[in-house]
Amino acid sequence: MAPKIHDIPVIDISSFLNETDKISVAQQVSKACENIGFLIISGHGIPKNIINNAFTQSRAFFSLSQTDKNLYHPATPSQQRGYHAFATRGLAYTLGNDAPPDLRETFFLGPLDDHRKYYEALPGAEGAYAPNIFPTVPTKFSSALRDIYIHYQHLSENILRIFAVALNLNECFFSDLIQRHFSILSSHHYPALLTPPAPGQMRTGAHTDFGAITILAMTQASGGLEVLMPDETWYPVAPKENELVVNLGDMMALWTNGLWKSTLHRVVNPKELHDKSSDRQTIGYFMHPDYDAIIDTIPTCINEQRPKIFAPISAGEHIAKKIKASHEGTN
Repeated sequence: MAPKIHDIPVIDISSFLNETDKISVAQQVSKACENIGFLIISGHGIPKNIINNAFTQSRAFFSLSQTDKNLYHPATPSQQRGYHAFATRGLAYTLGNDAPPDLRETFFLGPLDDHRKYYEALPGAEGAYAPNIFPTVPTKFSSALRDIYIHYQHLSENILRIFAVALNLNECFFSDLIQRHFSILSSHHYPALLTPPAPGQMRTGAHTDFGAITILAMTQASGGLEVLMPDETWYPVAPKENELVVNLGDMMALWTNGLWKSTLHRVVNPKELHDKSSDRQTIGYFMHPDYDAIIDTIPTCINEQRPKIFAPISAGEHIAKKIKASHEGTN
């Protein structure tokens, strides 16, 4: 039976951003985070041309020859900077699943501000704050990614404000934890498949996201994003034009003592080979707090019925484990 479009909440957050009705938005968001961990937002404030230009310039980059794209590969494969070639990473690995690598290619961009001097004494931090790789061709590609990174960064700060209110916290609760964040922008390209995938191989294997929150813009194509719903059924996620997908990552589940969900999701393969309409793009922003931020249970998420269940861990240690596993196939 073909999957049906499920009722993933669509929430207009503009009344929070313009301060006309913060409580209503926070309540809607809280319900979505507790029930599913996925929502679709409108009224987010990112101009349509910023998103469209990022897609256009990314498409131009991915259309370059493989030799030209490989010039922008990072020094080590686990470093989330620059170009990562088709089928060289597998997110199912991060859950300990033995599956072939994902059927996509990616360009990564890290923080635009240089915070390395603050973390020179912390092992592993050099990778989190590694310099970006900026291609010179296409000529407008790098600036397009910078622009959408800045807009996503601002939106993520606003979403965390909404989360704080939804969790009965001071609106600025998360602010001190993201002053030197190491958030990642990823421009993914899922080309039409020319050969049959290996058994168990998908565009992106089932996984949960590593960080606090993910913001995602996508083009519509066959073979898209699906989320595992509470009834254990996979449903497609289908935002309309200028809507964005927001989902919780593992850090938010840790912060909320499991009250809010970091939900399994995947990107399925198109049904047909050589289907040009299945060529797909996404541009996502993975919000990671400061490298040394301690992810510890929020007090409002602990009570007699829900005792604390997670040990504290630094953001940097948590992310490093997940990234390493995505390349090496070990958890």
